[in-house]
Amino acid sequence: MPPLADKVDKLFRTIRTNGREYTYDEVARGCSQLSGGTFSKTYVWQLRTGQRDNPTKRHLEALAAFFRVPAAYFFDDDTAERVDAQLAIASAMGNAEVRDIALRAMSMDDSGRKHLARIIHEVSLLHSAASSRGQSGRGNGTTDDPEGRDTGGTTGGGE
Repeated sequence: MPPLADKVDKLFRTIRTNGREYTYDEVARGCSQLSGGTFSKTYVWQLRTGQRDNPTKRHLEALAAFFRVPAAYFFDDDTAERVDAQLAIASAMGNAEVRDIALRAMSMDDSGRKHLARIIHEVSLLHSAASSRGQSGRGNGTTDDPEGRDTGGTTGGGE
């Protein structure tokens, strides 16, 4: 997938409404309202899938405004990295278990947080080892929808 399509896809996957992805129609209508121009759901789909990869500045600005990211996200690597990191944090904090761990960690002193970080690291290593042996994927707390998107299980390793 071309870099623009990757970025548009990431916005769809991480910036959600009522716990679900925005539809192409919702994004097209929102972008049309924000830009005063026309957007079709087909055009939005084409941008997301890489079928179209040369949108106008107005289109990029409308997409950025709709998803509430800076327009520079689409063409500046430093901005994209910063926004992607913020999106990863926001997405993780949408998971109740992750949020609970973060809130509990906030009440710990530095030593407690260091111990917790070490425990999480060790569990992550164990999970990685089990995955490489083909033993994960069953009973790991994740669920996928029919299209293969993660629906918010308890394992980490997201973007």
